[in-house]
Formats: sequence, C-alpha cells, structure tokens
Amino acid sequence: MENPYIKQFPELMAGKTVLYVHGFGSSGQSGTVSRLRIVMPNARVIAPDLPVNPHEAIALLHTICEQEKPDLIIGTSMGGMYTEQLRGFDRICINPALEIAETMRSHGMTGTQQFQNPRLDGVQEFYVDKALVKAYREVSEQRFVGLTPEDEQRVYGLFGDKDDLVDTMDIFCQHYSQATNFHGEHRMDDKSYMHSVVPVIRWIDDKQEHRQRPIIYIGIETMMDAYQKPASSVQKAVRFLIEHYEVFFVAPPSASATTEPWLTEHINVPAWQHTIFTPRCDLLYGDYLIEVPSLKERAEGEALATLLEYGSETFKTWDDIIEYFSRLGGQ
Repeated sequence: MENPYIKQFPELMAGKTVLYVHGFGSSGQSGTVSRLRIVMPNARVIAPDLPVNPHEAIALLHTICEQEKPDLIIGTSMGGMYTEQLRGFDRICINPALEIAETMRSHGMTGTQQFQNPRLDGVQEFYVDKALVKAYREVSEQRFVGLTPEDEQRVYGLFGDKDDLVDTMDIFCQHYSQATNFHGEHRMDDKSYMHSVVPVIRWIDDKQEHRQRPIIYIGIETMMDAYQKPASSVQKAVRFLIEHYEVFFVAPPSASATTEPWLTEHINVPAWQHTIFTPRCDLLYGDYLIEVPSLKERAEGEALATLLEYGSETFKTWDDIIEYFSRLGGQ
C-alpha cells in the first residue's frame, strides 16, 4: 500500500552526508533511518549502532564526526542529547533526553532491556544497572559545555506536544533560541516527520547552499473558512508550496493574539519563524502575495509582489492556487 505521507525529494541534501543518532535501546536500523533514506535518496545517511555505555557512545560519535564531517546531524531522544554535544555542525535535536538518567529512573528503563530494533552485532538485550545510570548522568551533564554564539545558531530543537516521556524544552531554550513544538509524540511517525522535520532540513539545506527560493506571502484571511477552520485544501497547498518556495504567513498586528495559535495548530512548523505581522501588505517585497482583494485597508499602494486575489474567478479555491503554482514549476 502506498504511504500517504512519505515522499521523495531527490534534491534535498543531495550529495551530502547526514548522520543519524538513534535513541535509547534502538539502533541504526530504526524506522527513522528508513524515512531519512527514502525522503533524501541522494544523501548519504550514516546511522551507527551506538554502544550502550554512553562514554563509549559519545566517543564514537566524535570520531565519526571527525572522519565523516557530516553536513547535518539528526538525533532523537537519547540521540538528541548526544547530538546537542557535537559542536561545530548543523544539528536537529528531536525530543532530546537532556536529563536521560532521570528519564530512565522515572520510566522503568533499568534492569534487563530489549533492543527495539535489530542491531548489526545481533545482540538483542542489555542490562542497565546503577553504574550505567550514573554514566548516563555524567555524559548528559556535559550538555551546553563549550557552547559558542555561532554554534547556538546551528542547532534546532523540535519537541512533540504529546510527548509523555521527555520534557526538556525549557532547559533547551535556556541556551538555544531555535526551538518549537510539533504535533506528535515522543516517537515520531511518518506524518510528524514529514510535516515537522523535513521543512527544517530544507531550511538548513537552503542555508548551506545559499539558495534563495522565490517568496510567497499568504494572507491569513485566505486560509480560514467562515468558522475559523482551515479552508478546503489550504493545508495541502502549504505542504506543496514549501517544497519549492519560501513561504511566509501575513496578518495585521491586531490579529496576533489569534493568528499565532491558529497557525501553530493548523500549519505548525512551516509557520515557525515565518509569520509576519504588518498593517501594510503592499510593502512586502517578494514574488507572490496571496490575499483577499477586499481588504483595502491593508494596502495603500501597488503590491511589491505579483498579487493573486484569493476568491476571484481565477483563484476561487486553494486547488486553483495549487494548479497555478504547479504550472510554474517553482518559478
């Protein structure tokens, strides 16, 4: 059966090396690794089985980083804790277990444990005793050590809003500004991965390549129906547009109290750091502006972008807008 969420992007991180750091009790053969390789078929994804001992694990990761010079490191849970410590690289920490020793104690992750995924050495279980918990605490306490202002800008934190295992966003935000919630649990599924992680990978790839995509501004009024619910096909349109364009969401300053929660709920990560509050849409400099033409109070002159009048005969629905930009092919 065809997966309704997973999609390939041959150009994403093409020719680059991506290091994936798995979580506690997992391996380099996890489902997340499979997603990375499917979505980025032209990237080289390295996913080692980490030693159970955390001192050995972080030492191995430092060695891999020194040898492979990965263009991007992605770590989940325990792997997010390790990833945060790998200075000097672009990194995404997903639900990082920054206090993993406490997590292990409070969630019964001691005693005999089964590996959740097959490992190359064939080992199926391991034992967690007090000495190993102490070792995890020692390694986790190295978080944020040696952090520089330059490095702060190279790390993204993604935190599931339904994660009932790890809650370290507040700790993370004491040192990093690039952090947000995504719709999902501790263990990421296909939907949350595609809607939350892939947009961030695309931003990082664009920044590394100094790639400037055409800019689309979307007026918030065009996205809501009469009941303040997402307009038909608008979420589908956003998912399509962010694959080819730099998309920003625009609202008047007076609507900030309602707009931000609405975008967080219905658009989520693609709207993070991509929302603009302005009373003057005509002063936005870009390539396209999708707006309701009746809002004359938002424009005092000619728009500095090609105006697509949502609700007009040409762009009556979001499906019409998808068809229009499909024909443009990213131009």
